[in-house]
Amino acid sequence: MISFKNVTLCDKPWVDEIVRNENSRSADYNFGNIYIWDRYYSQLICRFGGRMLTKLRYEGSPAFVFPIGSGPLRPAVEALREFADSRGYPLVIRGITAEHREQLEAEFPGRFRFEPETKYFDYIYRAEKLATYAGKSMHGKKNHCNRFEAEHDWRFVPLTRERIPGCLDMIVVWNEENRDRLDPSIRYEHDALIRAFAAFEKLGLEGGVLYADDRIVGFSLGEMASSDTFDVHFEKAEIDMNGAYPMVCRELTRMLMEKHPALQYINREDDMGLDSLRQSKLSYKPEYLLEKYIARDNDEHDSNP
Repeated sequence: MISFKNVTLCDKPWVDEIVRNENSRSADYNFGNIYIWDRYYSQLICRFGGRMLTKLRYEGSPAFVFPIGSGPLRPAVEALREFADSRGYPLVIRGITAEHREQLEAEFPGRFRFEPETKYFDYIYRAEKLATYAGKSMHGKKNHCNRFEAEHDWRFVPLTRERIPGCLDMIVVWNEENRDRLDPSIRYEHDALIRAFAAFEKLGLEGGVLYADDRIVGFSLGEMASSDTFDVHFEKAEIDMNGAYPMVCRELTRMLMEKHPALQYINREDDMGLDSLRQSKLSYKPEYLLEKYIARDNDEHDSNP
């Protein structure tokens, strides 16, 4: 029987190894996201050969994450099945990409039924497009940046431990000013951000800070999700300052492209099913949406999780 454990920073080396072997552009698997959202999802992890098994709670119900990594898939899934049976849980697997779905169907024909989780589709962008805002469809973003550059004495610098207090001060004001329009789930995002800042160096996070007239007006941070994709965990900017958001996005991408020559894509994560966030992410013209599915075992028994 597999034995799950709480997520700690000590798990990063072996999780990173498995994530590198998986090499997925999905935002679901990199260690930083697992760690900073741990309190929200109550995640437990376990190494199973060359794969990682993950248990979480989603909207009060137990679920598992697709067992990423290398090596045979069947034993890992059967181990999840055995664990679920022992607890009286249904076998529900989340975070399944189209590639994972094919793997499950090939290994277990007809065993699972799949449902798309559109609010968790990741928005994937070409890094080059975000770094330049070239083309007619991005003309508005470029104009906003031009106006910002003309109106402010600005600079974009790497996020460091010394600059985190200023970012925290900015986010406190940001939350106050946007309280009425924010989804209640923002409190969980704030907790995740605090965890990210607290373990910034140990998590290997990267980011940048936008100054305008010597004042912090935006910042962004994340980590490499795969060999060619950077996952943006957080991006915040003053909403009322014209061009602040496009500037943070553009400048972070430029900084990352210089640091990571193999970088081709930026994952700006999902829209959580919020229409305002969906429209914002679509306005940056994603290259494609990385589909996610939930799989339910057709042999699932009735139980009370």
